[in-house]
Amino acid sequence: MAPDCVVKRSFCEGNNVSATAKGTFAVICALLSVASALPAAADTIDVVLDQAKILRLPERVATLVIGNPSVADGTLQTGGLLVVTGKNYGTTNLIALDPSGEILAEHTITVGAPKDGTLTVWRGVARETWSCAPKCEQSVMLGDDPGFFSGAMEQAQSRAGQASSRPSAAK
Repeated sequence: MAPDCVVKRSFCEGNNVSATAKGTFAVICALLSVASALPAAADTIDVVLDQAKILRLPERVATLVIGNPSVADGTLQTGGLLVVTGKNYGTTNLIALDPSGEILAEHTITVGAPKDGTLTVWRGVARETWSCAPKCEQSVMLGDDPGFFSGAMEQAQSRAGQASSRPSAAK
């Protein structure tokens, strides 16, 4: 809604307001009208890498657009409940549309590293990330030294494979 920018003629005439002042006031009113017509800035949602955050959207959301799905992913649930998961460091945007394509919501999503319970160890230029909650254990993080990252991932995958394998039946 545009602000009320009506200059009362009696005020200007009775108070000896110059033409320059009237023109300046008109320009200011025009700028305020344009600024009020612009869409509001998108809200920023901070998500931690490999974690999820809940966002409430209007219930009539029909389409969800994520600018860069390699940075964040979203799963829309009934009732406008959105689960946003941080997949990679960076910033992207999210747009929610109704069935007719009208924009219902716009958000900026920023995915960053966890700040609590982590320890970064530098060995020269090689970086290692450790999770210290409460005991320090290897934890892989994007940007870790490739050797450290690969070794930790191989161990994690081996462990996951052993946990999911079924024991063979005794003969």
